[in-house]
Amino acid sequence: MRRRIGLAKVGATLVALALILVPGANRAVSQEEDAGVALDAPKLQAKAWALTDAKTGLYLAGKNPDERLPIASTTKVMVALVALDEGVDLDEEVVVPEEAERFVGFTYSNVGLIAGERVSVRDLLVASLVPSGTDAVYALAHHLGDGSVERFVEKMNAKASEMGLQNTHFEDPAGLDARGHYSSARDLATMTRAAMEYPVFADIVDMEEATIKTQSREIEVFNTNNLLYTYPEATGVKTGTSPEAGPSLVASAEEGGESYIAVVLDARNEQYRFEAAQVALGYGFDNFERRPLVREGKVYEEAPLPYRREESVGLAAEEEVLGIAGPGLEAERRITEKEPPPSARAGQEFGTIEVLVDKQTVGSSPLVTEKGYEEASLWDKARYAVVWPEGKVWGWLSSRVAAS
Repeated sequence: MRRRIGLAKVGATLVALALILVPGANRAVSQEEDAGVALDAPKLQAKAWALTDAKTGLYLAGKNPDERLPIASTTKVMVALVALDEGVDLDEEVVVPEEAERFVGFTYSNVGLIAGERVSVRDLLVASLVPSGTDAVYALAHHLGDGSVERFVEKMNAKASEMGLQNTHFEDPAGLDARGHYSSARDLATMTRAAMEYPVFADIVDMEEATIKTQSREIEVFNTNNLLYTYPEATGVKTGTSPEAGPSLVASAEEGGESYIAVVLDARNEQYRFEAAQVALGYGFDNFERRPLVREGKVYEEAPLPYRREESVGLAAEEEVLGIAGPGLEAERRITEKEPPPSARAGQEFGTIEVLVDKQTVGSSPLVTEKGYEEASLWDKARYAVVWPEGKVWGWLSSRVAAS
């Protein structure tokens, strides 16, 4: 049974279509606007929050989504993303440095690693993401930075720049409060979506508990994300708490082909961040849906046949294109045609239909001829070459005769 907080399913959607002619190669743009009545976006008691579609990254709802704020341990999402982007060997053993052990007993979130212990990269990722081990993430950063945590943080900032995250900057790999360490709800959602594309990351952040091993002992760890225990649709991702950041959470959920990422920064209290994230995710499931924005086999354009006036061939989508639809989202279909050849067979590609939602491309399909046609005859070409159609010529001659 779905567990929701005060949300109801939206009624039927009315769709309005408009066709805009565009000069040049893009012959037409069709726009779809959702005209249905939707529930208002929730008003969450947090400094900032954002809800995005996990499959496309589209921003769907939120408050202060681009405000630069402290983000505490949600920082560790970027640590994992950089590590996985580098193709790190998950089975490689890492020697825990003293720089990592110093956080044991100093910060709340640690797993008690001891300098000199050997731990695999995989287990360090688990210890960093599941119980939010600060000692583990420093050991990992020290290793991946070739003995320098600062060098690894430079990689994190380079990755943020590469991803276009303009409201993100890191000072350390753990999210300790620092003046120059910040991100935004939208940026966190973006980096989380990228990290979730790695199956190993998705598997780790969905673990309720795990066991990490050193050469001499085992350590049981438990996930700090309470949604994994209480919300069946939850699939991750990461908690974060610090004096400056307050209670924060990056959460993900999936059901029935839909998946969303919710980010809550500086929530009212520790427990409320989970409630707020569940409300945000529920809003996504209740108000948005993935549906065909281009249907396979449907004709979306008529291409004029060469040398034949008022004759055309239908161009149909070869593939279905799915996209997210819901309140506040505008979908566009942009058609680009090729110059029609003298003759064509049925199913021959003539162009492309591209689908954009809120100006972001979500997919495309080739446009193919609905039926074939033969090359125009010499008579058709001769008639087409005449500047004035036959009817107009006779009309002109008739007017001259009448005037005389």
